[in-house]
Amino acid sequence: MIPAPSPSDREEANEPAEGLRLLAVHAHPDDESSKGAAMMASYAAAGVEVMVVTCTGGERGDILNAEVAGEAHADRDLAGLRRLEMANAAKELGIQHRWLGFVDSGLPEGDPLPPLPFGSFATLPLAQAAEPLVRLVRDFRPQVLISYDENGGYPHPDHIMAHKIAVEAYHAAADPAKYPEAGEPWATSKLYYDRAFNPERFRALHYALEEAGLKSPYAARIAAWLEADAEGHQPPMPLHPTTTQIDCGDFFEHRERALLAHRTQIEPGGFFFAVSADLQRKVWPWEDYSLIDSRVPTSLPETDFFAGIR
Repeated sequence: MIPAPSPSDREEANEPAEGLRLLAVHAHPDDESSKGAAMMASYAAAGVEVMVVTCTGGERGDILNAEVAGEAHADRDLAGLRRLEMANAAKELGIQHRWLGFVDSGLPEGDPLPPLPFGSFATLPLAQAAEPLVRLVRDFRPQVLISYDENGGYPHPDHIMAHKIAVEAYHAAADPAKYPEAGEPWATSKLYYDRAFNPERFRALHYALEEAGLKSPYAARIAAWLEADAEGHQPPMPLHPTTTQIDCGDFFEHRERALLAHRTQIEPGGFFFAVSADLQRKVWPWEDYSLIDSRVPTSLPETDFFAGIR
């Protein structure tokens, strides 16, 4: 856990939010609800303009909820249904939403892995994939941009590409020499990487469940971190440390309802609902991030993305 914030940090987080804008870049519909949903709902409720941009339509996803399997809409038009699900999730979180319009690359399986589908998001040249996001950044003018780390949070090709175009847009949108047809330059103040799968959080929840005499769904995950192979070597440390924790426990139920809005992807009672919102509030009432770059003076640790901006 990062050190406690100073009183001045807490005071700044409670200052007015007028004119503040946050943009989160996600690969597929439902990613926004499993990564940062409570944070976004809390900022939106405080008056910050929050927008999610979804890079692809999730066209090559599977139906992961057995209750939806066999429904005509899901079977015949999964992409269309996922657009409706995304709209419902955005409404639940109180955020704006935009599609970039790229085609889902799918998650290749097999040995050797097959090539990605021609023209899918992860196969595109970086400039082609990033230009619509640069245009959106220059139009929406966010002070804060949030994306995945270099591994995409997990190594799905679309997540890795979402990371690449987010970093490209953060730097290029401020440069008038780059993408000159994509609008007037805008320098976003801060770039963060999401840490939704923060090991410290999973460990804290795991041990809290065990202490309460409850079965932990995280045992296998914890074991994998503790023993990476038969010789007991430790797994590599995360690429980036937690620098910023956003206290958003009051919005965990919004996160749960946004997840449930994605009916084709999220099974009620599944992994995301294994720990009650009340227990999470007691043990880990934050969502965790790494500050990667800042164009404003910054003091770490932070409890507010807009520290140094407000």
